[in-house]
Amino acid sequence: MFIDSTSIITIVIALLVVVTAAKAVRIVPQAQLCVIERLGRFHMVLHGGLHFIVPFVDRVRVTFTTQEQLINLRPQSVITRDNVSITIDGLVYLRVSDGEKAAYEITDIRDAIAQLAQTTLRSEIGKMELDETLSSREEMNQALQIALDAASAGWGAKVTRVEISDISVPDDVQSAMELQLRASRERRAIETQAAANKNRVIAEAEGARQRAYLEAEAKERMAEADKKTQILLAEAESQQRILSAEGQRQGIELIAQALKENKFAGEYILAQERIKAWNGIAASDSSNKIVVPYEASELIGSLSVLSNILKSPVSTELKND
Repeated sequence: MFIDSTSIITIVIALLVVVTAAKAVRIVPQAQLCVIERLGRFHMVLHGGLHFIVPFVDRVRVTFTTQEQLINLRPQSVITRDNVSITIDGLVYLRVSDGEKAAYEITDIRDAIAQLAQTTLRSEIGKMELDETLSSREEMNQALQIALDAASAGWGAKVTRVEISDISVPDDVQSAMELQLRASRERRAIETQAAANKNRVIAEAEGARQRAYLEAEAKERMAEADKKTQILLAEAESQQRILSAEGQRQGIELIAQALKENKFAGEYILAQERIKAWNGIAASDSSNKIVVPYEASELIGSLSVLSNILKSPVSTELKND
């Protein structure tokens, strides 16, 4: 089959057109940055999506990912301020934000961040003693992040996080630390026991003092109550005496008034007293003897009436006082 030169030229031109069109279209995936150079100089940065460039004039210089990248710091030996050699490693999380600076300000941004992290880590560890190093990981992480972020800002990247993953100490240092820790724990236990004993003694003394104070207060209150009771009893007795004397006075006044009004009032009162005395004699166990006072001789005439009441012979004996 014969193909003339015109067809060959047409085919070549078509191929050139296809290749040129293919080079003119650039599809950038999401989370990537493409640095475009035009004739060897920086032209622009392409982000995710469809873009058109000038074929054979523009070219892709480098492509960066905008995802967070992990840089693993290799284990390295560092010396603390108290001259203890330890092995430490860590992780750095990096994100590229400016493709132009990342392409032209640094040769290899990942290697530069790793080297800077190791240098900064040695500097920070050299400022701390061993115990402080083991207990201050958070402070070291923050110091490293601040130092790396300040340096990486000029490289079009940002350090989002730094983590110290492992700190290893020599075996002899580890043994010495365990002995020190055991001694410290025993010392704290002794101090805690001593403090507990001290607090117990203080509490017992305070309890005894409170008990003595309460007992003294109770005795004082009881003494005050007894004193008040005695005062009340004395006042009651005095009041009773006053009332009794007042009653006697009023009785005497009434008797005197009655004697003034009736001359037989005195005899009436004496008769009442004699009757009371006779009631006492009648209640005696003796049933055949009656003792009549000398002053009551005028009542002998009433013995017959008493004899009839008692239903028994009455023997009268006059007893002179």
